[in-house]
Amino acid sequence: MAAAAPRRQPTLDEVAERAGVSRSAASRAINKAPHVSRATRDAVETAVRELGYLPNRTARALATRQTGIVALAVSHDDPELFADPFYAQVIVGVSAALEDTDLHLLLCLASSGRGRSRLLNLLQTRGVDGIMLMALHGDDPLTHIVDRAGLPVVHGGRPLRTEPRWYVDSDNAGGARLATEHLIGLGRTRIATITGQLLTDVGDARHRGYREAMAMAGLTPHGTAEGDFTEAGGAAAMRSLLDRHPDLDAVFAASDNMAAGALRVLSGAGRSVPAEVAVVGFDDLGIATRTDPPLTTVHQSIQALGREMARVLVAVIAGQEPTSIILPTRLVRRGSA
Repeated sequence: MAAAAPRRQPTLDEVAERAGVSRSAASRAINKAPHVSRATRDAVETAVRELGYLPNRTARALATRQTGIVALAVSHDDPELFADPFYAQVIVGVSAALEDTDLHLLLCLASSGRGRSRLLNLLQTRGVDGIMLMALHGDDPLTHIVDRAGLPVVHGGRPLRTEPRWYVDSDNAGGARLATEHLIGLGRTRIATITGQLLTDVGDARHRGYREAMAMAGLTPHGTAEGDFTEAGGAAAMRSLLDRHPDLDAVFAASDNMAAGALRVLSGAGRSVPAEVAVVGFDDLGIATRTDPPLTTVHQSIQALGREMARVLVAVIAGQEPTSIILPTRLVRRGSA
């Protein structure tokens, strides 16, 4: 028995005929062009559904000069990064915001020379319609690469020493002040801090918030150790602080992952938390409820960060002028402080 012939895909001409409009009007409606009447748009959408028409994405890209793809680029070269709970939640938020659009998400690691070269080629060939940038360091080459491309760009966080046109950030300095003020309110005076990478805006801002709260209380910072936002980095920083400042009575760690590492080291050193050393983290990741004791921390809405980045980028691509956003933070009290 002969195999059935494959079903032929309906054409744009057939959609236009079914909708009772011209071919160009059908094309404009499908591509969501401006100045298409509601009646025409409704008729074309009905015809598309009835016929099962699938737009030719290549032809659409040529007609609109858009690819239907946006990139999330992170200045990092470890593929495991996207398994980090923070970035996983950012991706969930970005994906949620793109769900009602025709845009697809491309993830890029672009810290190494090879990664930056791939991203540069992608931008030069207009392989994406816009880009979201995260985890930038001080004078990060990614900033200059993207600026030269002339594409819509939204920053997740603000790069040091520059003020991008569009960004979405959490109130990192304000959240760090909340954390430090909470420790001061508990009567702690020898408060150390484990910072994030100080060449990043988030690391610098959270360190600045800690210093401001200490200064306002008339206290001197009681030891600083730089970490890298990982649990292992937090553990190493905590060991360094205990070696240099064994009399510390509190620690503000600039991420929950680092705070979890610090708690592990304090337990191994026989320090009772919070009786001897109070600990506060930042982010309110799932790990904060699984540490022993559960971690007092600063909550930021990470999914909202991703969602707003994507929403702002979609607006810029559409030719709008959205405003940048600072998301609020708040203290969540648990057992560690």
